[in-house]
Amino acid sequence: MKSELSVIELTQKLLAFDTINPPGNEKDCLLWLSEYLRQHGFEVAEHPFGEKRMNIIASIRGNSSGKPLAFSGHLDTVPLGNAPWQYDPFGRDVEKGRLYGRGSSDMKAAVAAFIVACINEYESCKTGSGVVLLLTGGEETGCDGARALIQNAEIELPLPSAVIVGEATANYPVIGHKGALWLRCETHGKTAHGSMPELGINAIYLAVDAMGKIRSFELGPAHPLMKKPTLNVGVIRGGLNINSVPDRANFDVDMRTDPTLNHSDIRQKLQYHLSDAVTISTLVDLPAVLTDRLHGWVQQTIALCQPYHSTPIEPRIVPYFTDAALLLAALGNPPCVILGPGEPSMAHQTDEYCEVQRLEQCLTIYQQLVRATATPKS
Repeated sequence: MKSELSVIELTQKLLAFDTINPPGNEKDCLLWLSEYLRQHGFEVAEHPFGEKRMNIIASIRGNSSGKPLAFSGHLDTVPLGNAPWQYDPFGRDVEKGRLYGRGSSDMKAAVAAFIVACINEYESCKTGSGVVLLLTGGEETGCDGARALIQNAEIELPLPSAVIVGEATANYPVIGHKGALWLRCETHGKTAHGSMPELGINAIYLAVDAMGKIRSFELGPAHPLMKKPTLNVGVIRGGLNINSVPDRANFDVDMRTDPTLNHSDIRQKLQYHLSDAVTISTLVDLPAVLTDRLHGWVQQTIALCQPYHSTPIEPRIVPYFTDAALLLAALGNPPCVILGPGEPSMAHQTDEYCEVQRLEQCLTIYQQLVRATATPKS
């Protein structure tokens, strides 16, 4: 079987859907994709998780007893930003070997590539152990779609032999990513008239004091591969009007961690560090991901990617999180590689693009992985 659309054409079809998150609106895109997958031999299950929000699980069942190969990808994108775009953000422009559009690198090109790869290798999937596609919404705002999948007791998730996450890596196989712990720290004071501040307790001052303490907070030592964990205060809010003492303020903290760090312990230590004057709540809690670089399937993936890189491929991680943070445990903790055609530096950028050559190379790599992983060993 062969895909009716080329990998570039399918990418453009996906880019044409406005799936900017917030609000997301992935439903129309995924409903169209569901029909396309069914027309090409996939079994498809649609899983709404909110108004105009959707995930789908699509599979080609194999005839062997082995576990299927899984691909993971999200269809939501970040907003366009305030800067004007020179190219159409919805995918009509291909110029000088670059396919432009919001989500081209992050990560609709990868979704198109693994769909076309599976269709082109349909017979390998059928005679072998098959493939399963986990297509989600809401990844950009904290893996909301993946969380909905694993929390729905009625959904029977597959137990794949391995997982490929198509995030932007310029076709460099990556064996893990940092964890993310996003916390909201809130301070409470006492309101008073701005001309008589001595009668109040200024919550903004309390928040400033807490942020000063946070700058000296140590998350933990450097990890051999993931390096030092990081902490950043990204948002601060406080006050209602200039002539009142604010009685409430809060700030949001973004921590990036490694597999040796326990998020519950970090939160407890931070609470002690800041004292009871600060109330801490969790916004996002995603564990780090790290697969053994010596795993046989990982080594096989590296070998298939090596021809497209001029230097020997070395163990590498990325700092951003992926749906794998939540999905892997629910899928039985299979080996996982992050591998996609997108340019990491282009994610979330104005005039985002994916190199056409990398997209075509990725299609070849994915097809080889489908053949190698899904086909039963003789």
